[in-house]
Amino acid sequence: MPTLLGFDFGLRKIGVAVGQTVTGSATALTTLRSRGERPDWAGIEALVREWQPAAAVVGLPFNMDDTEEAWSPRVHRFARQLEGRFRLPVHLVDERLTSIEARRQLAERPGAKHSRGDNHHAVDALAAALILETWLSEQPRTP
Repeated sequence: MPTLLGFDFGLRKIGVAVGQTVTGSATALTTLRSRGERPDWAGIEALVREWQPAAAVVGLPFNMDDTEEAWSPRVHRFARQLEGRFRLPVHLVDERLTSIEARRQLAERPGAKHSRGDNHHAVDALAAALILETWLSEQPRTP
């Protein structure tokens, strides 16, 4: 059952999720803080070691007019570094509206109004799960 890690890359923090190809589902894991706009490579390495993914999926930000966001080159760089450091195939997927959907889902959870601070960090990890599920849903199913 191949495992994948999904990433919602941001300049200050990176949401991470884990998923697998058989069910096509993903689970939010954590949000890693960047240091000086540099990814927490030690944190990412620990997750790669723990989950031993077959590949990684990184969300690529697009504008609503189908053009990439101005900071998309940073995402491409992160994806290349991820691939090079961990010898993983890295897939990019349109992440449009995933953070908005993550905020909506978190707001609907019981007790959400009382834990806004916790939800702020949960948004990135849940967005990573949505990114990963988007990619998984686009893959052909093999029995």
